[in-house]
Amino acid sequence: QVYLVESGGGLVQTGASLRLSCAHSGRPFATYDMGWFRQAPGKGREFVAAVSRWRGDTTYYADAVKGRFTISRDNAKSTLYLQLNNLKPEDTAIHYCAADLDLRNPNTTDPTYWGQGTQVTVAS
Repeated sequence: QVYLVESGGGLVQTGASLRLSCAHSGRPFATYDMGWFRQAPGKGREFVAAVSRWRGDTTYYADAVKGRFTISRDNAKSTLYLQLNNLKPEDTAIHYCAADLDLRNPNTTDPTYWGQGTQVTVAS
């Protein structure tokens, strides 16, 4: 089993930054592709970013966040991160950490494991 716990969300102003963390436990962290997804009120789940397993040499970003967000992983700490810069009101959503053995097609893959989510609210 894999357990994921997100943290770092909050209420910020437009243009501010946040850093989300996802603590991973259970099966070995380094063997999983990891990703971030978000869901705004009344809307479906949206892919945000993903990073490949092991060294994390490959990353993927949704067009809406490309250039503003950065995904990274620290295998020694079994932790996934998402740096969110220049936040906009449209970024307001619950952000979920996810793990899967293969997340190379994040727009069509439903990850096996999910965290409980952390709320990001950006005031206009």
